[in-house]
Amino acid sequence: MNNLELWNKLKDPPEWAKKTINAGRLKGYTDINPVWRLEVLTEQYGPCGVGWKYTIDKLWNEPANHGCVIAFALVTLFTKNGDKWSDGVPGIGGSQMVMIEKAGLHANDECYKMAVTDAVSVACKALGIGAEIYKGDKTKYDKQPTQPAGNTDTQNPEDDKPWLNELDKDKNMTPEYKIVKEAIEKGVRKPQDVRKAYKVSKVMMEKLERIVVNK
Repeated sequence: MNNLELWNKLKDPPEWAKKTINAGRLKGYTDINPVWRLEVLTEQYGPCGVGWKYTIDKLWNEPANHGCVIAFALVTLFTKNGDKWSDGVPGIGGSQMVMIEKAGLHANDECYKMAVTDAVSVACKALGIGAEIYKGDKTKYDKQPTQPAGNTDTQNPEDDKPWLNELDKDKNMTPEYKIVKEAIEKGVRKPQDVRKAYKVSKVMMEKLERIVVNK
């Protein structure tokens, strides 16, 4: 077999497996349906566990900016030729475990599953599966443009964080402020930590600091 025969056969995902991302930081980039990769592996090597398999070697997480946390997975992919298993092909993938949403920090209970799926896709890329997308199209792995000086069109990461308000429009204490206030009173959170999840005005910061003084 020519060294590139399998690569050339698997490099182009069908149209149904390609999806353009229409919002967020990756807007305009191409996402590949992960089920297509599993279908390709099964088509080329046989059922999972018989002709191909992967091991989950490590799961871990790392802190990121503004209180976010990223989950990571390390997997090793094996394929079978005849009666012999190949050497392992490693892949590392990641997904957000804790992310910032309009209501504050949100935990994703499927983060490790998504990280494993991403890691398998990285290992598949080494076999040529979907390689043309990574080669010539825009993916999340491309370097993203730097915001030019004076250009305000690019979204600032701070814009994703909600403002912390004490009262809502009906003059009731907001759920977010209540949670923050109780956390500071119990000593499990410092006023400075609140900036990781919320945009905080000078007046609000002074109010949070008074909670520490008065508790």
